[in-house]
Amino acid sequence: MEDIKEAICVDGACSGNPGPMEYRGVHLPSGKEVFRYGPIMGTNNIGEFLAIVHALALMERKGAKMPIYSDSVSAQAWVRNKKAKTTLARTAETAAALDLVARAEMWLRTHAFRVPILKWNTEEWGEIPADFGRK
Repeated sequence: MEDIKEAICVDGACSGNPGPMEYRGVHLPSGKEVFRYGPIMGTNNIGEFLAIVHALALMERKGAKMPIYSDSVSAQAWVRNKKAKTTLARTAETAAALDLVARAEMWLRTHAFRVPILKWNTEEWGEIPADFGRK
């Protein structure tokens, strides 16, 4: 990590499963929040996945090429596979989150833009800077 000067850290948070879910991205060197979304009814894994895709889309729009740090192995796999393996049932409450998941999957399938998506080493570095601090 010492070699990386610029990066975006992302994280999701959810109260319950499902429950009110939100996610955000934080610029690593400055600690400044660069995006935030929610809360909407969803799951933590959905929030983590959407945060990574949001960061990818934001950087593509801005022409930036910073690595993305996430502490979620599941969300990173979902992004790699361009498919969220959520089991969240579609209801009136969860429709907004599932619609965002479908849009994110479509974005991943139709955009070649990629930057490194790296695992945040919580044990060595502490909580990811985008953490919501609700543990």
